[in-house]
Amino acid sequence: MTLGPYASFIVTSYVAVAVVVAALVIWVIADYRRQKARLRDLEAAGAVRRSGRSAAEVK
Repeated sequence: MTLGPYASFIVTSYVAVAVVVAALVIWVIADYRRQKARLRDLEAAGAVRRSGRSAAEVK
């Protein structure tokens, strides 16, 4: 497979996109964990959810 004279641009673009997508995945996972911990803290402080579910039930 030859990419021609634009090979470095194409490869750099794919690498840049992969880095951005990986960063977004990591950010979403970290935010999910942070929100789940925040929900547990709120329930420990006595806040009640309207759905009646606890943070342990939310997966």
